[in-house]
Formats: sequence, C-alpha cells, structure tokens
Amino acid sequence: MHLEPRKHKGPVLAGMLVLAGLAILALALFALPRDDTTAPPPVAGPAPTPTATTTTAATRAADRGNTKDVGAKKAQAASQAPDPLASARQAWEEAFKRNEVAHVPAGWVAGFYDLYGRAQRTFGVNWLLLASIHRQETAFSTASSTYHGLNFAHCCAGSMQFNVTNGPTTTWERYRQAYKLADRPKDYPHRTKRHPSVYDDYDAMMAAASLLRDSGAAAALDQTAWQAAYDYYGHDIVGVEYADQVVARAIGWSQSGFSINQAVDPKLIEAVHAAWGAPVVRRFEAAAKARKRAERTKRDRAREKARQQAEGDGATQTGTTTAATTTTTTTTTTTP
Repeated sequence: MHLEPRKHKGPVLAGMLVLAGLAILALALFALPRDDTTAPPPVAGPAPTPTATTTTAATRAADRGNTKDVGAKKAQAASQAPDPLASARQAWEEAFKRNEVAHVPAGWVAGFYDLYGRAQRTFGVNWLLLASIHRQETAFSTASSTYHGLNFAHCCAGSMQFNVTNGPTTTWERYRQAYKLADRPKDYPHRTKRHPSVYDDYDAMMAAASLLRDSGAAAALDQTAWQAAYDYYGHDIVGVEYADQVVARAIGWSQSGFSINQAVDPKLIEAVHAAWGAPVVRRFEAAAKARKRAERTKRDRAREKARQQAEGDGATQTGTTTAATTTTTTTTTTTP
C-alpha cells in the first residue's frame, strides 16, 4: 500500500528546533545571577596592606576614649590595675574565636548581600567592613543567641550585637531608626513583624552602618576604618585586637575575594596592628605606667605625712611630760 508523504513535515521540524533553542536559552539565563542577592556587592578595588608609617592623627586620637559611647557594651578598663573585668574580656575573646572558626554555608551568607549593598549605598561605608564585623560578632548571624535574648554578657543582642542595656539612651536606641533611610528588601534571612527590631537583620545592618559612618568609616579600608571598628567594640586592649582582626579580614577580602570561611591572614593582622593598633597599645602602656607612678607618689606622700605626724605627736608628748615634771619640781621646792 502506498502512503502519500506528509506535506507539513518541514514547518513542524522548524517549530521543534525553535522550541529547543528557547529551552536552551532559558536554562542559560536561569544559570546566570538574576539580581544582586546572588553575588556579593562589587568591591571598589584591593585595599593596600598598611605599613607602620601610615599611622596618622586619626589613629593618634584613639586614646581619647569612646566619646560616642558606641563601645560601652563591653569592658573598657583593660589598662586599669587591678582589672576586675579580666574574666569578661577573656569571655569576649573566646566568643570571637568561636565565630572566627565557625563554618557558615555560602547560601546562608548570600541572603545578606542585598543588606550589605543597601547599607553601603546609603551610608558610604565599605560593605566589607560591615560584613567583617558581622562575621566577628555573630558568625554571620549563626551564633546561638543572635535572634533571641541577650548575649552571654547580658548586654547585647541581634546580628550586629548592639548594646540594648547601656542607658539611659542605649546605643541601639540612638541608631535604630536608620532603617528608614532605604527601602526594605522583600526577603532576607530574619525579618521580624515589628520595626525597628534589634533582631531584624535589615534594621540591625542599617543601624551598624550608620554607627560606623558616625565613627568616621567610609569607602576606604584605612585608619578611619580601623578607628570605627575600635569604636564599635570599645576602647581597651581587646578593642585593639578586635579592630585589628576586623580590618585585616576586610582588607584580605578586598585583595583576594570574599571568602566566607577562610581565616584571617596572620600577616595582615600583624601589618594592621603595626600601623594602627600598636600605637594605641603603647599609649595604654604609657598611661598605665603614669598611673603606677602617681599611685607610688601618693603612697610615698601618705607615708611621709604619717611619719611627720608621728614625730609631731612624739614631740608633743615629750613636751607635755617635761612640763609636768617641771611643775612637780617647782611645787615640791616651794612647799613650806
């Protein structure tokens, strides 16, 4: 039996090829990043590794104390002796070490990219500095108490660890309205029902960027960024170590790419410390020596005063005894 060939075979094949091409194109498009939340915000360029000669007046101001009270959330008396807060500072150091080594999934951290970018555009603060503090404080919001209650020191809360107890006006209360300066993203890791909330990632991130800007931070990862990180923690020896690590991490990211779980390069920490941390430590040490000298002088003066008083009391007693003896002798002589 003879069958006639199909007359519309050509157009059908052409249509199938078009559909296949569209399918391949769609797959290719979906494989590419679709918005700024699938990749980190752009980095302006690699920040230079600092040297000890880059210390400027901005760093020399670091020993004036935390006038903005942005670091009152933590111990600020490291150079005092005796140090009643040594155990608290040790606990902070241990917490930071845990956050440094915590392994965080890349997919989780990607949820913060949009927040970093919005904060950078709004306040002009380098997002790598903000992200580095985020890693230092709560390991990108993976620390156990990030979204509820207070930290182990019973003072700070949220992804960026704002002090909510250092009243009468807390650090959080001063910066909590910063979220109003940009549009809230539709989706991010932890969104609360009410705003502002220290537990809301967007609210906390915007507040932190505002605080860093007020402390002098901008786009550059230089001594102003170090000073802002130092202010963020507080003015003590641990605060110096904190700022060294935060800025070294941010500089490393700018040079080698945003590596979520890579430890901070020890050489970068050493370079940052030599440039900006060491001068502050030397001033702490000089101030401690000056206090010891003042205390020694005070003790010496107290001892000298006590000696003089003792000598004076002795002379008075001797005079009194002599006068009494003379009176007795005179009385005996004149008695009939």
